Amino acid sequence: MTSTPSAGPLKILIAADTYPPDMNGAARFCQRLAQGMLARGHEVHAVAARNDAGPSYSRVEDGVVVHRLRSHKAPTHPYYRLCLPWEINGEVRRILEEERPDVVHVQCHYMIGKAFADTAAKMGIRLVATNHFMPENLDPFLPFPRWFLNIVAKNSWRDMGKVMGQAAVVTTPTPLAAKAMHDHAFLRQVLPVSNGIDAAKYEQLAGEELEVPEHPTVLFVGRLAQEKHVDVLIEAVAKLPAELGTRLEIVGDGEVRPALEAKVDEVGLGDRVRFLGLASDEELRRAYLRATVFCQPGTAELQSLVTLEAMSASKPVVLADAMALPHLVDEGRNGWLFRPNDSTDLADKLRRILELPEQERLALGKTSREMVNKHDLGVTLDTFESLYRGADYADLTI
Repeated sequence: MTSTPSAGPLKILIAADTYPPDMNGAARFCQRLAQGMLARGHEVHAVAARNDAGPSYSRVEDGVVVHRLRSHKAPTHPYYRLCLPWEINGEVRRILEEERPDVVHVQCHYMIGKAFADTAAKMGIRLVATNHFMPENLDPFLPFPRWFLNIVAKNSWRDMGKVMGQAAVVTTPTPLAAKAMHDHAFLRQVLPVSNGIDAAKYEQLAGEELEVPEHPTVLFVGRLAQEKHVDVLIEAVAKLPAELGTRLEIVGDGEVRPALEAKVDEVGLGDRVRFLGLASDEELRRAYLRATVFCQPGTAELQSLVTLEAMSASKPVVLADAMALPHLVDEGRNGWLFRPNDSTDLADKLRRILELPEQERLALGKTSREMVNKHDLGVTLDTFESLYRGADYADLTI
């Protein structure tokens, strides 16, 4: 068994099935984790699929050694890449034998995560596993009847238990997700560890002048996918009182964008909805800051980093009462929850905020900012650094 150094720099390998330029919470977490550990003086390697055709390769990206594995386009997903075991297993072993990391941190139990978990366990390398994923996230990309999807989900939970059960410690972003993994993947212990947020990154800078929208603005940020239910948000904005003149900004891209654009035309909001596509970090920060209220209508969120980012920018929030989102709302103090998929209820909750006097709305945003403190990225990095050095469940109180 490889011993992990209790002091000094570590060599850390993060095995991720999704990594930037992919735009999703798991990919962004992996990048923040890699950069955070790099800033602490560790050597960091990240492994992910190539974003295009071709052989595996390695190169340094912003100080992190990124290994890209041969992959193939998934037929039902706009950017997800499939890594076939018989093409990557040899590469995985080669990387581990050449690099000999102190710890391998897998982020999923599929493909790359499974290959690194299985191989690291056989080689006696310390293994930490984090789950950002629920089997239901696959449903929109599997064109099968419900009864078959239920079988897929059951098998996926079982496989999660087998793969992640090899790890010294298993984590997930929220207590709710930890309970689901205990109940369905039969993992005895799962440690809730927030994905973390650098809240200061989204605050208004001293002396900074911001664009002030002429009309109140609702903001959505994220992948445009079926489970995000942005169509419900569009319908809700159409139901708001006309005298409010509410605008909607949508940051992100994805497979349902054409359908959402059609929905905008259908409900007559063509001049009040802006699709901003993929945004740079600075464009995204400014979008948060100029928004009046942030909305996340998704029903499959394990934590929702974009909601934490909006809260860091001192914005009130309206979130679906589903999965982990209720943990981010203190109703009436920083925003409201609405019934999932109910555009009338969503419109009512948005209206409550949009019609508030400015000072009361700012007070909601201030509470949002205060609530983010317990998700500080530094605490998250401290926790994972301790796990990398050999800490166990009993050593950590989250």
